[in-house]
Amino acid sequence: MTVKPDPLSYPPRGLSREEAARYIGIGTTKFDQMVTANQLPRPKRLGHRVVWDRVALDLAFSALPGDDDHSIEALLERTRIA
Repeated sequence: MTVKPDPLSYPPRGLSREEAARYIGIGTTKFDQMVTANQLPRPKRLGHRVVWDRVALDLAFSALPGDDDHSIEALLERTRIA
């Protein structure tokens, strides 16, 4: 099946393993390790395709520990206070 070009510009919701790793900003080996360690979500199966949900990746990435608090909840709270 050939996918027709879409005149709208938006990111795909489902990402391949390589696209998902690139989206997070890491290599596929580290991506696989983080999925295995349940730090990133497992993929969904759509027929024969294996895809990662971009929104689930965003939520998991925001939940990762960091040097400061950049969680979605913290960012929203700061905008409510401002």
